[in-house]
This record gives sequence, C-alpha cells and structure tokens, in this order.
Amino acid sequence: MSLASQGYQALSGYGAGPKYGWRILRDIKVRRGVTETEAQRRALLYIARNTTLPAPLRHSATLELNRFTRHTHPTAVKNRCHETGRGRGVMREFGLCRHEFRMKALAGELNGVIKASW
Repeated sequence: MSLASQGYQALSGYGAGPKYGWRILRDIKVRRGVTETEAQRRALLYIARNTTLPAPLRHSATLELNRFTRHTHPTAVKNRCHETGRGRGVMREFGLCRHEFRMKALAGELNGVIKASW
C-alpha cells in the first residue's frame, strides 16, 4: 500500500521537499495514531485510575490500555522541524530547527523577527 493511497499527500505542515525521511513519516503516523485513539485512551485511563470502581474492572481497563500499539502513545510524539525533519534544537513557536530559523530570519521570511544589535 503506497503512502498516497493512505492519505499522506498533505504531510501536515512539513516542507515541500522531494523526499520525506522515515523519521518524518513515522512522526506523522504516530500523531495520527494518537489523535485516533485519544478518546478511547482517556476513557480507559479514567476507569483504571478511579479507585471507587471495583478492582476487576480497573484491571481489565489496564489490560486494554496495554493492547494499544506503540504508535498510539502520546509520549512518542516528538517535535520536529517542518522544513528538514530535524528533531533537535526545534523552536516550538515557529516549528523550525535553530539553523532553519536563523536562515529564514536573516532572509526576512519570519514576521516580527529581526537580528538583534546593540
């Protein structure tokens, strides 16, 4: 099954490069998995953590939580640069790594960002 048939044409804000690395594709897959299972996961977490409910019900909710795949855990989502896919040095406000942020700021492509001088 190709990525185009799975609906990966608009790669959720990533740059317009000719090829996408496996890290970016994995990040997109994890983000979609988290959003698809968020409501079910929250309901099961509520049941598992509610101490007023009977223990067998809480235990079954815990077992059901363990059946989720690793691509549905919210902690697996990593902030990546939208231009390069780099996972380190990413500025959350702009969604860019430090190098791309500097290049775009110097080129004047980021509104309200200027080089400091004193």
